[in-house]
Amino acid sequence: MSRRGWTGSRRIPLRHRLVTRLLLTVIGVLVVAVGATAWLAAQTATRAIRQEQGRSLADEKGLYEALVGYAATHPDWSAVGPLLHDRARALGRRVTLTTAQRQVIADSSAGPPPAMSSPAATVDPLRLDLGVTGGTEIIDGRVVGPYRLTAGETQAVDKIAQDVLTCLASAGVEGRIVGSPSGRPTPVVVRGGDPKDAMSQCGARFAGWSMPSEEKALRGLAKLMATCLGQPDPSFIGIQVNWAASPPSFAAIDGSAHPRGGARVRSCLDQSRRAQLEPYTAPAALLFVTDPDTGLARTTFNLSRGNVIRIAAVTGGILLVTILVTVLLGRRLVRPLRVLTESAARQTPAPVTTRDEIGYLATVLNEAMRRRGEAEAQRRAMVGDIAHELRNPLTNVRSWVEAAQDGLARPDAQLLALLHDETVVLQHVVDDLADLAAADAGTLSLHLAPVDLGEALSQVVAAHATDGLTLSVAVAPATKINADPVRLRQLVGNLVTNAVRYTPPGGTVVVTGSLEGGEAVITVRDTGIGIAPDDLPRVFDRFWRADVSRSRTTGGSGLGLAIARQLARAHGGDITVSSTIGVGTTFTVRFGGLTRLEP
Repeated sequence: MSRRGWTGSRRIPLRHRLVTRLLLTVIGVLVVAVGATAWLAAQTATRAIRQEQGRSLADEKGLYEALVGYAATHPDWSAVGPLLHDRARALGRRVTLTTAQRQVIADSSAGPPPAMSSPAATVDPLRLDLGVTGGTEIIDGRVVGPYRLTAGETQAVDKIAQDVLTCLASAGVEGRIVGSPSGRPTPVVVRGGDPKDAMSQCGARFAGWSMPSEEKALRGLAKLMATCLGQPDPSFIGIQVNWAASPPSFAAIDGSAHPRGGARVRSCLDQSRRAQLEPYTAPAALLFVTDPDTGLARTTFNLSRGNVIRIAAVTGGILLVTILVTVLLGRRLVRPLRVLTESAARQTPAPVTTRDEIGYLATVLNEAMRRRGEAEAQRRAMVGDIAHELRNPLTNVRSWVEAAQDGLARPDAQLLALLHDETVVLQHVVDDLADLAAADAGTLSLHLAPVDLGEALSQVVAAHATDGLTLSVAVAPATKINADPVRLRQLVGNLVTNAVRYTPPGGTVVVTGSLEGGEAVITVRDTGIGIAPDDLPRVFDRFWRADVSRSRTTGGSGLGLAIARQLARAHGGDITVSSTIGVGTTFTVRFGGLTRLEP
């Protein structure tokens, strides 16, 4: 395949090129692998982070509730150290409590205070962070204060609670008694529920029953509310408490119908309750949960071992699938190359199944293999032809010499003439082979000089004059060309020799020379036997003769026309032939390229 054939009419479209397929394959594998890995890893990581977030929030919520519980049952933070250290150790975090002015109250780690930008929460049992607790009560139910019952009051209320349980049992409702921070036992409904709302009827007396300690605390609360509302007489302030609720539910009734409405009353109730309970609780504190090493609040979450293994397994699975897909695609792309290699090793034609570079490579290799086969066949044929051409004259020389040695032939002038003729034949074959070898190797030297075309052609015709044939030359006067005079006469001489050999007695051979379109044109036309159309493509093959008998008397050496073509091409030209059986043959030589023409 020529270079022009590869880059011109057989240029591979971009979509069929192997590099395009490889690029698209790699991009596809990367997109799928990266996308799948990113998606699955993100899903797994998101789920894991949510789990870790939930666990972290739950842990921090437990810490907050534990500290709020401590503050609800202690008037100060003096004994919070053990609780703080236990919680910090369980969380693996540094826990610090400070006042509102950022003065450290308690810290789970020694050393300088952490870099505190914003607290995780404010620990105040009288003002709960509903975003953390998730409830609706602002005041923690564990803050009892003056509402704690005495031992005798607890026994009395417990008797009432037992009566409520008995009432529920008679209504077919199962209940039990639960304790409360104030010491008041509370009956609650358990399994089976309360479809007929028996608790409302059975617990009516219990819900409105207040013990002396509670009554005293409620009177103090009423005074605080009267002051808040600007009422001189607290007797107009009524406070209703649902002791059955957990924690108990407080509601205020303003008998004078306060002009600012119920919102003001409710606000005063909450404010008064805080004022009443504040002496019994620890002061509000800021809670900081930070990294034990850096002292900074962590904004990320440590994944658990299970989640890390899950993410690694997902990523590894995607990587394994990517490798398998890449191997499969790679094997599919390499398969044609393997077939091509096996075909080359077996020296058999490779199948052309694609239209990419591999397909064209298979075509080129098939063509090269075909040409190699032809060249090998030609080489074997040429070796046989050379052996045949040399065998006859060598056999004749040997036979005459042996005959002379054995006394069968006299070594006279006639014998020497025969041996000389055979030696000339051998020399002619060797010289022709040398010329062809030089032409094939590109070392055939030319010595260009101005040549009178008419004179050169006349010399050739005169050298080949023979009885029974008419040889003539027709050249315009003063026609000169640049050529190697020796090689030019050899070229034309080979053509004239061929024409004389195949022209019967009485025929003619005409040699003409002219200038046409900037080229020198030499024709050798005979009236010989002609060449069959099927043999015309082979007339310039080496050792080929139209006479299949390969007789030297009718076919010469079989190298003359091959040498003539090589000489014409060395001059930058070529030879063409046309022939008609029984009419004659015409060889046309056109010189150009290396030859500068001179009129």
